[in-house]
Amino acid sequence: MKIGATIKRLLLCCCLALLNTAYADGPPLVDRDVNTVVDAIPQPLPYNAYANQPIYQVNGQTYTLIPSTRGYTKTGIASWYGQQFSERMTASGERYDMFAMTAASKELPIPTFVTVTNLENGRSIKVKVNDRGPFHDGRIMDLSYAAAKRLGMLQKGTAHVRITALDTPYNAVLKSYYLQVATFRNLENATHLAQTLKTILVTPVAVKPTTTPYDTFYRVRVGPFLNVTEAQSLYRQLHQAGLNPGVLVAG
Repeated sequence: MKIGATIKRLLLCCCLALLNTAYADGPPLVDRDVNTVVDAIPQPLPYNAYANQPIYQVNGQTYTLIPSTRGYTKTGIASWYGQQFSERMTASGERYDMFAMTAASKELPIPTFVTVTNLENGRSIKVKVNDRGPFHDGRIMDLSYAAAKRLGMLQKGTAHVRITALDTPYNAVLKSYYLQVATFRNLENATHLAQTLKTILVTPVAVKPTTTPYDTFYRVRVGPFLNVTEAQSLYRQLHQAGLNPGVLVAG
């Protein structure tokens, strides 16, 4: 009887271990042929209003977005993320799809379309950056499962890559940036904050109404700035003064 009970306990432990392994980060539980997954197609998408803080912190570490993707190229180590993050919300607000050609970057605006080349085997793909990460020293990009498999880097887990940003029609005509400090449903509250900011800032401050099918919102914006560098400078000043710097938006 004791032997039978021991065997049952061992079997239960084995089953739990298998379950934990299945839901740990790794390949999908049911795989598919990623050769049918097409590359991301660069298109004129505006920068995400909430995923592009010029300066942000994760785990006590400060990160800064690059001023411009024009001519951007970088080499380094890329990794990938899979099952553990499936269907979780990305920084862009999209759900993570392991079989989409996407990637995460600490410094590129969201979205940015890039070419990623595996310098170890010469394979290249195009992906859309829609998430933040990887927050590990020595890594410059996290790729989706499909992207990593297309690059032939699944087994090793990482690869030495070159990342090259692709210009889109939207980025080509982008001329101004704003710091969106706050959003209100009440116009009086938005106006009050705008007036307060005008007393301490030289940069123009305005209230921009935005109407949806459900409500009207009033966004308090500082700007415009001709480039991201100017916006980042004011972001730092507001942050150091103990004020909410908001998020970087393009318009």
